[in-house]
Amino acid sequence: MIRIAPSILSADFARLGEAVRLAEKAGADLIHVDIMDGHFVPNLTLGPQLVAAIRRETRLPIDVHLMVEKPREFIPLFHEAGADWISIHVEATAHLHKDLSLIRSLGRKAGVALNPATPIETLTEVLHELDFVLIMSVDPGWGSQSFIPSCREKIRKLRDRIRAEKLRIPIEVDGGIKLDNVEDIIRDGCEIVVAGSAVYDAPDPAEAVRKLQAIARKMS
Repeated sequence: MIRIAPSILSADFARLGEAVRLAEKAGADLIHVDIMDGHFVPNLTLGPQLVAAIRRETRLPIDVHLMVEKPREFIPLFHEAGADWISIHVEATAHLHKDLSLIRSLGRKAGVALNPATPIETLTEVLHELDFVLIMSVDPGWGSQSFIPSCREKIRKLRDRIRAEKLRIPIEVDGGIKLDNVEDIIRDGCEIVVAGSAVYDAPDPAEAVRKLQAIARKMS
């Protein structure tokens, strides 16, 4: 099943509640929330309070992508705020196994995010412990970037590795996904489509979600 996860990083922060409700009503499967600490990535976004506010606006799973240093310090805070899926960066922690175990002990889905230049081999020792993998197809920290073409081969390699090990781990892809490239990216192995500017910069964001869902249903 292909799932659509609108990213509120591209929404109007003064109208986040409306943006979340719109996405849910249009048929989104998850709400993707990027958390940035100003250290691991240059930009800074809001913290657990933002997730708690979103939790009050939707029944959809909240997919929190932690672009932070020392993610272990943040995981309990976002768990308490209502995150359902939590991904941390392999580049941001020296204790990946311990951090993933913490997420799972809290009853949340645990994922690892990889920057565009980080090879999938960094997942070798934890692949069997993951609920999902997030492939960044742009350098993290900014919205509205263009998809990095070399990431398509990376998605395919990860898809083949997961299949070879007979695992059922969905691949999430975030960065530069548009209506004109989403089908190719799904064919490569993407099962969770994160769409920010493709949704919230569109003239009709609800219609953009519906178009993405139509593509997802066609290709599922």
